[in-house]
Amino acid sequence: MATQVLELLREVSRLEAPLEELRALHSVLQAVPLSELREQVAEMRLGPLFSLLNQNHREQTTLCVSILERLLQAMEPVHVARNLRVDLQQGLTHPDDSVKILALSQVGRIVDNSDAITEILNNSELLKQIVYCIRGENLSVAKAAIKSLSRISLTQAGLEALFESNLLDDLKNVMKTNDVVRYRVYELIVEISSVSPESLNCCTASGLVSQLLRELTGEDVLVRATCIEMVTSLAYTHHGRQYLTQEGVIDQISNIIVGADSDPFSSFYLPGFVKFFGSLATMDSPQQICERYPVFVEKVFEMTESQDPTMIGVAVDTIGILGSSVEGKQVLQKTGTRFENLLMKIGHQAKNASTELKIRCLDAISSLLYLPPEQQTDDLLRMTESWFSSLSRNSLELLRGISNQPFPELHCAALKVFTAIANQPWAQQLMFHSPGFVEYVVDRSVEHDKASKDAKYELVKALANSKTIAEVFGNPNYLRLRTYLSEGPYYVKPVSITAVEGAE
Repeated sequence: MATQVLELLREVSRLEAPLEELRALHSVLQAVPLSELREQVAEMRLGPLFSLLNQNHREQTTLCVSILERLLQAMEPVHVARNLRVDLQQGLTHPDDSVKILALSQVGRIVDNSDAITEILNNSELLKQIVYCIRGENLSVAKAAIKSLSRISLTQAGLEALFESNLLDDLKNVMKTNDVVRYRVYELIVEISSVSPESLNCCTASGLVSQLLRELTGEDVLVRATCIEMVTSLAYTHHGRQYLTQEGVIDQISNIIVGADSDPFSSFYLPGFVKFFGSLATMDSPQQICERYPVFVEKVFEMTESQDPTMIGVAVDTIGILGSSVEGKQVLQKTGTRFENLLMKIGHQAKNASTELKIRCLDAISSLLYLPPEQQTDDLLRMTESWFSSLSRNSLELLRGISNQPFPELHCAALKVFTAIANQPWAQQLMFHSPGFVEYVVDRSVEHDKASKDAKYELVKALANSKTIAEVFGNPNYLRLRTYLSEGPYYVKPVSITAVEGAE
Protein backbone atom coordinates (compact mmCIF):
# COMPACT_ATOMS: atom_id res chain seq x y z
CA MET A 1 0.00 0.00 0.00
CA ALA A 2 2.85 2.41 0.82
CA THR A 3 4.35 1.80 -2.63
CA GLN A 4 1.00 2.78 -4.15
CA VAL A 5 1.25 6.07 -2.24
CA LEU A 6 4.69 6.71 -3.75
CA GLU A 7 3.40 5.94 -7.26
CA LEU A 8 0.51 8.35 -6.85
CA LEU A 9 2.85 11.04 -5.49
CA ARG A 10 4.97 10.64 -8.64
CA GLU A 11 1.83 10.88 -10.80
CA VAL A 12 0.76 14.06 -9.00
CA SER A 13 4.19 15.65 -9.58
CA ARG A 14 3.94 15.06 -13.36
CA LEU A 15 0.53 16.67 -13.89
CA GLU A 16 -0.66 20.28 -13.79
CA ALA A 17 -4.22 19.50 -12.59
CA PRO A 18 -4.04 16.10 -10.88
CA LEU A 19 -7.45 16.20 -9.18
CA GLU A 20 -8.34 12.54 -9.80
CA GLU A 21 -4.91 11.42 -8.64
CA LEU A 22 -5.24 13.51 -5.48
CA ARG A 23 -8.62 11.92 -4.74
CA ALA A 24 -7.09 8.47 -5.21
CA LEU A 25 -4.09 9.35 -3.04
CA HIS A 26 -6.36 10.71 -0.32
CA SER A 27 -8.40 7.50 -0.36
CA VAL A 28 -5.36 5.20 -0.30
CA LEU A 29 -3.72 7.09 2.56
CA GLN A 30 -6.64 6.34 4.86
CA ALA A 31 -5.78 2.63 4.68
CA VAL A 32 -2.02 2.87 5.09
CA PRO A 33 -0.67 2.64 8.67
CA LEU A 34 1.74 5.39 9.74
CA SER A 35 4.39 2.74 10.45
CA GLU A 36 4.42 1.79 6.75
CA LEU A 37 4.58 5.41 5.65
CA ARG A 38 7.54 6.06 7.96
CA GLU A 39 9.52 3.37 6.14
CA GLN A 40 9.08 5.30 2.86
CA VAL A 41 9.80 8.81 4.15
CA ALA A 42 13.12 9.06 2.29
CA GLU A 43 11.30 8.48 -1.04
CA MET A 44 8.53 11.02 -0.46
CA ARG A 45 8.70 14.26 -2.41
CA LEU A 46 6.17 16.69 -0.94
CA GLY A 47 7.25 19.78 -2.90
CA PRO A 48 4.65 19.24 -5.67
CA LEU A 49 1.86 18.98 -3.08
CA PHE A 50 2.91 22.26 -1.49
CA SER A 51 3.08 23.85 -4.96
CA LEU A 52 -0.49 22.77 -5.72
CA LEU A 53 -1.65 24.76 -2.70
CA ASN A 54 -0.94 27.93 -4.69
CA GLN A 55 -3.35 27.23 -7.57
CA ASN A 56 -6.47 28.73 -5.95
CA HIS A 57 -8.58 25.59 -6.45
CA ARG A 58 -10.77 24.88 -3.42
CA GLU A 59 -11.12 21.09 -3.69
CA GLN A 60 -7.50 20.69 -4.69
CA THR A 61 -6.36 22.73 -1.69
CA THR A 62 -8.59 20.76 0.67
CA LEU A 63 -7.26 17.44 -0.64
CA CYS A 64 -3.63 18.60 -0.49
CA VAL A 65 -4.02 19.81 3.12
CA SER A 66 -5.54 16.50 4.19
CA ILE A 67 -2.89 14.47 2.34
CA LEU A 68 -0.04 16.57 3.75
CA GLU A 69 -1.42 16.26 7.28
CA ARG A 70 -1.17 12.50 6.99
CA LEU A 71 2.20 12.35 5.29
CA LEU A 72 3.82 14.89 7.61
CA GLN A 73 2.71 12.83 10.60
CA ALA A 74 4.98 10.08 9.31
CA MET A 75 7.99 12.42 9.27
CA GLU A 76 10.18 13.26 12.23
CA PRO A 77 9.91 16.91 13.36
CA VAL A 78 13.65 17.39 12.70
CA HIS A 79 13.19 16.26 9.10
CA VAL A 80 10.26 18.64 8.62
CA ALA A 81 12.18 21.54 10.16
CA ARG A 82 15.27 21.04 8.03
CA ASN A 83 13.75 20.09 4.69
CA LEU A 84 10.39 21.87 4.54
CA ARG A 85 11.02 25.19 6.30
CA VAL A 86 10.46 27.23 3.13
CA ASP A 87 7.15 25.42 2.51
CA LEU A 88 6.09 26.01 6.12
CA GLN A 89 7.02 29.68 5.84
CA GLN A 90 4.91 30.07 2.71
CA GLY A 91 2.08 28.18 4.38
CA LEU A 92 1.97 30.74 7.20
CA THR A 93 1.20 33.51 4.70
CA HIS A 94 -1.27 31.50 2.59
CA PRO A 95 -4.72 33.09 2.10
CA ASP A 96 -6.48 29.84 3.06
CA ASP A 97 -6.70 29.39 6.84
CA SER A 98 -6.60 25.59 6.59
CA VAL A 99 -3.11 25.87 5.07
CA LYS A 100 -2.01 28.23 7.85
CA ILE A 101 -3.32 25.76 10.45
CA LEU A 102 -1.47 22.91 8.70
CA ALA A 103 1.79 24.90 8.84
CA LEU A 104 1.23 25.92 12.46
CA SER A 105 0.48 22.33 13.48
CA GLN A 106 3.89 21.34 12.12
CA VAL A 107 5.51 24.27 13.91
CA GLY A 108 3.86 22.93 17.06
CA ARG A 109 5.45 19.52 16.51
CA ILE A 110 8.84 21.12 15.89
CA VAL A 111 8.85 23.33 18.99
CA ASP A 112 7.91 20.31 21.12
CA ASN A 113 11.02 18.50 19.90
CA SER A 114 14.27 19.49 21.61
CA ASP A 115 16.35 18.53 18.55
CA ALA A 116 14.15 20.36 16.05
CA ILE A 117 13.34 23.61 17.88
CA THR A 118 16.79 25.06 17.14
CA GLU A 119 15.89 25.06 13.44
CA ILE A 120 13.02 27.44 14.17
CA LEU A 121 14.97 29.63 16.59
CA ASN A 122 17.56 30.18 13.88
CA ASN A 123 14.91 31.17 11.33
CA SER A 124 13.90 34.73 12.17
CA GLU A 125 11.62 35.06 9.13
CA LEU A 126 9.60 32.00 10.13
CA LEU A 127 9.29 33.31 13.70
CA LYS A 128 8.11 36.65 12.32
CA GLN A 129 5.38 34.96 10.28
CA ILE A 130 4.21 33.03 13.35
CA VAL A 131 3.92 36.35 15.23
CA TYR A 132 1.89 37.88 12.41
CA CYS A 133 -0.51 34.91 12.47
CA ILE A 134 -1.76 36.26 15.82
CA ARG A 135 -3.59 39.02 13.97
CA GLY A 136 -5.45 36.59 11.70
CA GLU A 137 -9.25 36.83 11.61
CA ASN A 138 -9.55 33.09 12.18
CA LEU A 139 -9.32 32.45 15.93
CA SER A 140 -7.97 28.92 15.42
CA VAL A 141 -5.01 30.33 13.49
CA ALA A 142 -4.33 32.93 16.19
CA LYS A 143 -4.62 30.36 19.00
CA ALA A 144 -2.23 27.98 17.24
CA ALA A 145 0.31 30.80 16.79
CA ILE A 146 0.02 31.82 20.45
CA LYS A 147 0.46 28.21 21.53
CA SER A 148 3.61 27.79 19.41
CA LEU A 149 5.18 31.04 20.64
CA SER A 150 4.34 30.12 24.22
CA ARG A 151 6.12 26.76 23.78
CA ILE A 152 9.11 28.42 22.13
CA SER A 153 9.46 30.68 25.19
CA LEU A 154 9.91 27.68 27.50
CA THR A 155 13.63 27.72 26.68
CA GLN A 156 16.09 30.51 27.44
CA ALA A 157 17.02 30.66 23.77
CA GLY A 158 13.34 31.01 22.90
CA LEU A 159 12.86 33.86 25.38
CA GLU A 160 15.86 35.65 23.90
CA ALA A 161 14.54 35.13 20.36
CA LEU A 162 11.19 36.66 21.30
CA PHE A 163 12.21 39.51 23.57
CA GLU A 164 15.78 40.43 22.61
CA SER A 165 15.39 40.79 18.88
CA ASN A 166 13.30 42.56 16.22
CA LEU A 167 10.50 40.11 17.01
CA LEU A 168 9.48 42.28 19.95
CA ASP A 169 8.88 45.16 17.53
CA ASP A 170 6.83 42.81 15.34
CA LEU A 171 4.80 41.81 18.36
CA LYS A 172 4.13 45.45 19.21
CA ASN A 173 3.15 46.16 15.58
CA VAL A 174 0.70 43.26 15.64
CA MET A 175 -0.88 44.73 18.79
CA LYS A 176 -1.80 47.87 16.84
CA THR A 177 -4.14 45.87 14.56
CA ASN A 178 -7.19 46.24 16.83
CA ASP A 179 -8.37 45.69 20.41
CA VAL A 180 -9.05 41.98 19.92
CA VAL A 181 -5.55 41.30 18.60
CA ARG A 182 -4.00 43.39 21.39
CA TYR A 183 -5.73 41.18 23.96
CA ARG A 184 -4.40 38.09 22.17
CA VAL A 185 -0.87 39.41 22.60
CA TYR A 186 -1.58 40.10 26.28
CA GLU A 187 -2.81 36.51 26.57
CA LEU A 188 0.51 35.30 25.13
CA ILE A 189 2.49 37.55 27.47
CA VAL A 190 0.59 36.29 30.52
CA GLU A 191 1.11 32.65 29.45
CA ILE A 192 4.84 33.25 29.11
CA SER A 193 5.04 35.26 32.36
CA SER A 194 3.35 32.46 34.29
CA VAL A 195 6.08 29.92 33.50
CA SER A 196 8.82 31.20 35.82
CA PRO A 197 10.21 34.34 37.49
CA GLU A 198 12.77 34.57 34.66
CA SER A 199 10.02 34.52 32.04
CA LEU A 200 8.13 37.21 33.95
CA ASN A 201 11.29 39.33 34.06
CA CYS A 202 11.64 39.11 30.27
CA CYS A 203 8.02 40.10 29.79
CA THR A 204 8.20 43.02 32.22
CA ALA A 205 11.39 44.27 30.55
CA SER A 206 9.48 44.35 27.25
CA GLY A 207 7.06 46.88 28.73
CA LEU A 208 4.03 44.79 27.72
CA VAL A 209 3.10 43.69 31.24
CA SER A 210 3.03 47.27 32.53
CA GLN A 211 0.97 48.23 29.48
CA LEU A 212 -1.57 45.53 30.39
CA LEU A 213 -1.70 46.76 33.99
CA ARG A 214 -2.22 50.37 32.86
CA GLU A 215 -5.20 49.25 30.82
CA LEU A 216 -6.52 47.29 33.79
CA THR A 217 -6.62 50.38 35.98
CA GLY A 218 -7.58 52.79 33.20
CA GLU A 219 -10.95 54.43 32.62
CA ASP A 220 -12.36 52.09 29.93
CA VAL A 221 -14.70 49.72 31.80
CA LEU A 222 -14.88 47.14 28.98
CA VAL A 223 -11.09 47.01 28.77
CA ARG A 224 -10.93 46.53 32.54
CA ALA A 225 -13.30 43.57 32.31
CA THR A 226 -11.09 41.87 29.72
CA CYS A 227 -7.76 42.67 31.38
CA ILE A 228 -8.76 41.41 34.84
CA GLU A 229 -9.17 37.88 33.46
CA MET A 230 -5.57 37.90 32.24
CA VAL A 231 -4.24 39.41 35.46
CA THR A 232 -6.14 36.72 37.39
CA SER A 233 -4.33 34.09 35.30
CA LEU A 234 -1.01 35.68 36.24
CA ALA A 235 -2.03 35.63 39.91
CA TYR A 236 -2.36 31.83 39.81
CA THR A 237 1.44 31.64 40.12
CA HIS A 238 3.35 32.53 43.27
CA HIS A 239 5.83 34.74 41.44
CA GLY A 240 2.96 36.42 39.62
CA ARG A 241 1.21 37.28 42.88
CA GLN A 242 4.48 38.60 44.30
CA TYR A 243 4.92 40.87 41.31
CA LEU A 244 1.34 42.17 41.47
CA THR A 245 1.76 42.89 45.19
CA GLN A 246 5.10 44.66 44.73
CA GLU A 247 3.69 46.80 41.93
CA GLY A 248 0.70 47.78 44.08
CA VAL A 249 -1.73 46.30 41.55
CA ILE A 250 -3.78 44.39 44.14
CA ASP A 251 -4.20 47.57 46.20
CA GLN A 252 -5.31 49.40 43.05
CA ILE A 253 -7.90 46.73 42.27
CA SER A 254 -9.17 46.99 45.86
CA ASN A 255 -9.46 50.79 45.50
CA ILE A 256 -11.41 50.43 42.26
CA ILE A 257 -13.88 48.14 44.07
CA VAL A 258 -14.21 50.79 46.79
CA GLY A 259 -15.08 53.38 44.15
CA ALA A 260 -17.44 51.07 42.26
CA ASP A 261 -20.50 52.31 44.18
CA SER A 262 -20.26 55.68 42.44
CA ASP A 263 -19.59 54.16 39.00
CA PRO A 264 -22.80 53.49 37.01
CA PHE A 265 -20.83 51.14 34.73
CA SER A 266 -19.23 49.04 37.48
CA SER A 267 -21.37 46.02 36.61
CA PHE A 268 -19.13 45.51 33.56
CA TYR A 269 -15.94 44.90 35.54
CA LEU A 270 -16.99 44.24 39.15
CA PRO A 271 -17.68 40.50 38.69
CA GLY A 272 -14.15 39.96 37.34
CA PHE A 273 -12.57 42.02 40.13
CA VAL A 274 -14.44 40.05 42.80
CA LYS A 275 -13.44 36.75 41.14
CA PHE A 276 -9.84 37.97 41.24
CA PHE A 277 -9.93 38.29 45.03
CA GLY A 278 -11.78 34.98 45.32
CA SER A 279 -8.93 33.33 43.45
CA LEU A 280 -6.36 35.06 45.66
CA ALA A 281 -8.14 33.79 48.76
CA THR A 282 -7.93 30.18 47.59
CA MET A 283 -4.24 30.41 46.65
CA ASP A 284 -3.10 32.37 49.69
CA SER A 285 -4.57 32.58 53.19
CA PRO A 286 -8.31 33.43 53.03
CA GLN A 287 -8.04 35.12 56.41
CA GLN A 288 -5.12 37.32 55.36
CA ILE A 289 -6.77 38.33 52.07
CA CYS A 290 -10.09 39.14 53.75
CA GLU A 291 -8.42 41.08 56.57
CA ARG A 292 -6.16 43.06 54.24
CA TYR A 293 -8.90 43.74 51.69
CA PRO A 294 -12.16 43.96 53.71
CA VAL A 295 -13.88 45.65 50.77
CA PHE A 296 -13.75 42.27 48.98
CA VAL A 297 -15.94 40.50 51.55
CA GLU A 298 -18.17 43.56 51.88
CA LYS A 299 -18.76 43.69 48.14
CA VAL A 300 -19.56 39.96 47.96
CA PHE A 301 -22.25 40.40 50.60
CA GLU A 302 -23.63 43.44 48.76
CA MET A 303 -23.77 41.55 45.46
CA THR A 304 -26.06 38.89 46.95
CA GLU A 305 -28.62 41.70 47.46
CA SER A 306 -28.46 42.66 43.78
CA GLN A 307 -31.36 42.25 41.38
CA ASP A 308 -28.89 41.26 38.68
CA PRO A 309 -28.59 37.45 38.36
CA THR A 310 -25.02 37.87 37.04
CA MET A 311 -23.96 39.67 40.23
CA ILE A 312 -25.74 37.14 42.44
CA GLY A 313 -24.12 34.25 40.57
CA VAL A 314 -20.60 35.65 40.95
CA ALA A 315 -21.22 36.36 44.65
CA VAL A 316 -22.50 32.83 45.23
CA ASP A 317 -19.57 31.28 43.34
CA THR A 318 -17.13 33.39 45.37
CA ILE A 319 -18.75 32.43 48.68
CA GLY A 320 -18.44 28.77 47.64
CA ILE A 321 -14.77 29.18 46.74
CA LEU A 322 -14.02 31.09 49.94
CA GLY A 323 -15.83 28.54 52.08
CA SER A 324 -14.20 25.49 50.50
CA SER A 325 -11.37 25.55 53.09
CA VAL A 326 -11.72 25.42 56.86
CA GLU A 327 -9.90 28.73 57.18
CA GLY A 328 -12.33 30.31 54.71
CA LYS A 329 -15.29 28.83 56.60
CA GLN A 330 -14.02 30.41 59.80
CA VAL A 331 -13.68 33.80 58.08
CA LEU A 332 -17.32 33.60 56.99
CA GLN A 333 -18.44 32.38 60.42
CA LYS A 334 -16.95 35.52 62.00
CA THR A 335 -19.49 37.64 60.14
CA GLY A 336 -22.18 36.10 62.39
CA THR A 337 -25.86 36.69 61.65
CA ARG A 338 -24.97 38.47 58.43
CA PHE A 339 -23.72 35.24 56.96
CA GLU A 340 -26.73 33.31 58.26
CA ASN A 341 -28.96 35.80 56.40
CA LEU A 342 -26.86 35.31 53.29
CA LEU A 343 -27.32 31.54 53.56
CA MET A 344 -31.07 32.07 53.73
CA LYS A 345 -30.87 34.06 50.48
CA ILE A 346 -28.81 31.29 48.85
CA GLY A 347 -31.42 28.75 49.97
CA HIS A 348 -34.17 30.95 48.49
CA GLN A 349 -32.31 31.24 45.19
CA ALA A 350 -31.67 27.48 45.12
CA LYS A 351 -35.45 27.02 45.17
CA ASN A 352 -36.69 29.91 43.03
CA ALA A 353 -33.96 31.14 40.66
CA SER A 354 -33.23 30.07 37.09
CA THR A 355 -31.92 26.53 36.66
CA GLU A 356 -28.37 27.77 36.05
CA LEU A 357 -28.33 29.92 39.22
CA LYS A 358 -29.95 27.11 41.24
CA ILE A 359 -27.08 24.81 40.27
CA ARG A 360 -24.49 27.44 41.21
CA CYS A 361 -26.20 27.90 44.59
CA LEU A 362 -26.23 24.15 45.22
CA ASP A 363 -22.55 23.87 44.26
CA ALA A 364 -21.71 26.68 46.70
CA ILE A 365 -23.73 24.99 49.46
CA SER A 366 -21.79 21.76 48.84
CA SER A 367 -18.46 23.57 49.21
CA LEU A 368 -19.57 25.41 52.34
CA LEU A 369 -20.89 22.35 54.15
CA TYR A 370 -18.26 19.76 53.27
CA LEU A 371 -15.89 18.76 56.08
CA PRO A 372 -13.24 16.04 55.67
CA PRO A 373 -13.41 13.48 58.52
CA GLU A 374 -10.05 14.60 59.95
CA GLN A 375 -11.37 18.17 60.33
CA GLN A 376 -14.66 17.32 61.99
CA THR A 377 -14.21 18.97 65.37
CA ASP A 378 -17.26 19.57 67.56
CA ASP A 379 -17.13 23.32 66.84
CA LEU A 380 -16.96 22.88 63.07
CA LEU A 381 -19.74 20.28 63.08
CA ARG A 382 -21.96 22.65 65.07
CA MET A 383 -21.12 25.37 62.55
CA THR A 384 -22.04 23.32 59.45
CA GLU A 385 -25.23 22.12 61.16
CA SER A 386 -26.16 25.72 61.94
CA TRP A 387 -25.40 26.78 58.34
CA PHE A 388 -27.51 23.96 56.95
CA SER A 389 -30.47 24.94 59.10
CA SER A 390 -30.09 28.58 57.95
CA LEU A 391 -30.82 27.66 54.34
CA SER A 392 -34.54 27.12 54.90
CA ARG A 393 -37.14 26.24 57.50
CA ASN A 394 -36.67 22.61 56.49
CA SER A 395 -33.43 22.44 54.52
CA LEU A 396 -33.49 18.69 53.97
CA GLU A 397 -36.97 18.79 52.45
CA LEU A 398 -35.94 21.77 50.33
CA LEU A 399 -33.10 19.71 48.85
CA ARG A 400 -35.27 16.62 48.44
CA GLY A 401 -37.77 18.71 46.54
CA ILE A 402 -35.05 20.01 44.23
CA SER A 403 -33.62 16.52 43.72
CA ASN A 404 -37.05 15.25 42.61
CA GLN A 405 -37.33 17.79 39.80
CA PRO A 406 -37.04 16.29 36.28
CA PHE A 407 -33.77 18.01 35.42
CA PRO A 408 -30.62 15.82 35.64
CA GLU A 409 -28.30 18.79 36.36
CA LEU A 410 -30.43 19.92 39.30
CA HIS A 411 -30.86 16.36 40.53
CA CYS A 412 -27.09 15.79 40.52
CA ALA A 413 -26.39 19.14 42.20
CA ALA A 414 -28.81 18.30 45.02
CA LEU A 415 -27.27 14.84 45.44
CA LYS A 416 -23.88 16.55 45.64
CA VAL A 417 -25.09 18.55 48.66
CA PHE A 418 -26.30 15.36 50.37
CA THR A 419 -22.91 13.78 49.61
CA ALA A 420 -21.09 16.78 51.11
CA ILE A 421 -22.81 16.31 54.47
CA ALA A 422 -23.20 12.52 54.36
CA ASN A 423 -20.26 11.80 56.72
CA GLN A 424 -21.40 14.27 59.40
CA PRO A 425 -23.40 12.69 62.25
CA TRP A 426 -25.96 15.51 62.57
CA ALA A 427 -26.79 15.16 58.86
CA GLN A 428 -27.10 11.39 59.17
CA GLN A 429 -29.60 11.88 61.98
CA LEU A 430 -31.64 14.25 59.81
CA MET A 431 -31.58 11.83 56.89
CA PHE A 432 -32.56 8.84 59.02
CA HIS A 433 -35.52 10.63 60.63
CA SER A 434 -36.76 12.10 57.35
CA PRO A 435 -39.62 9.79 56.19
CA GLY A 436 -38.63 7.73 53.17
CA PHE A 437 -35.14 9.20 52.83
CA VAL A 438 -33.21 5.96 53.36
CA GLU A 439 -35.47 4.20 50.84
CA TYR A 440 -34.86 7.05 48.40
CA VAL A 441 -31.09 6.65 48.77
CA VAL A 442 -31.08 2.92 47.94
CA ASP A 443 -33.80 3.12 45.27
CA ARG A 444 -32.11 2.66 41.89
CA SER A 445 -35.27 3.38 39.89
CA VAL A 446 -35.02 7.12 40.61
CA GLU A 447 -31.94 7.71 38.43
CA HIS A 448 -32.12 7.17 34.67
CA ASP A 449 -28.98 8.78 33.20
CA LYS A 450 -25.30 8.04 33.81
CA ALA A 451 -24.50 11.33 35.59
CA SER A 452 -27.37 10.80 38.05
CA LYS A 453 -26.39 7.18 38.71
CA ASP A 454 -22.81 8.29 39.38
CA ALA A 455 -23.98 11.07 41.73
CA LYS A 456 -26.23 8.68 43.67
CA TYR A 457 -23.36 6.18 43.94
CA GLU A 458 -21.10 8.89 45.41
CA LEU A 459 -23.76 9.63 48.03
CA VAL A 460 -24.11 5.94 48.92
CA LYS A 461 -20.31 5.59 49.10
CA ALA A 462 -20.00 8.61 51.41
CA LEU A 463 -22.68 7.21 53.72
CA ALA A 464 -21.44 3.60 53.66
CA ASN A 465 -17.84 4.61 54.41
CA SER A 466 -18.74 6.81 57.38
CA LYS A 467 -17.69 5.44 60.77
CA THR A 468 -20.96 6.54 62.39
CA ILE A 469 -23.45 5.34 59.79
CA ALA A 470 -24.15 1.88 61.24
CA GLU A 471 -24.92 3.40 64.63
CA VAL A 472 -27.22 6.08 63.20
CA PHE A 473 -28.95 4.18 60.38
CA GLY A 474 -28.94 0.76 62.08
CA ASN A 475 -27.28 -2.42 60.82
CA PRO A 476 -30.01 -3.48 58.32
CA ASN A 477 -29.83 -0.13 56.50
CA TYR A 478 -26.04 -0.13 56.71
CA LEU A 479 -26.00 -3.54 54.99
CA ARG A 480 -28.32 -2.20 52.25
CA LEU A 481 -25.85 0.60 51.63
CA ARG A 482 -22.91 -1.83 51.52
CA THR A 483 -24.79 -4.03 49.05
CA TYR A 484 -25.55 -1.05 46.81
CA LEU A 485 -21.88 -0.07 47.00
CA SER A 486 -20.61 -3.53 46.07
CA GLU A 487 -23.03 -3.81 43.15
CA GLY A 488 -21.73 -0.60 41.60
CA PRO A 489 -23.49 2.45 40.16
CA TYR A 490 -25.13 0.79 37.14
CA TYR A 491 -26.44 -2.46 38.62
CA VAL A 492 -29.77 -3.66 37.24
CA LYS A 493 -31.67 -6.25 39.21
CA PRO A 494 -32.26 -9.34 37.04
CA VAL A 495 -35.88 -10.09 36.22
CA SER A 496 -36.80 -13.76 36.43
CA ILE A 497 -39.17 -15.12 33.76
CA THR A 498 -41.19 -18.23 34.52
CA ALA A 499 -42.01 -20.49 31.60
CA VAL A 500 -45.55 -21.86 31.56
CA GLU A 501 -46.20 -25.23 29.96
CA GLY A 502 -48.28 -24.89 26.81
CA ALA A 503 -47.58 -21.22 26.35
CA GLU A 504 -46.76 -20.08 22.82
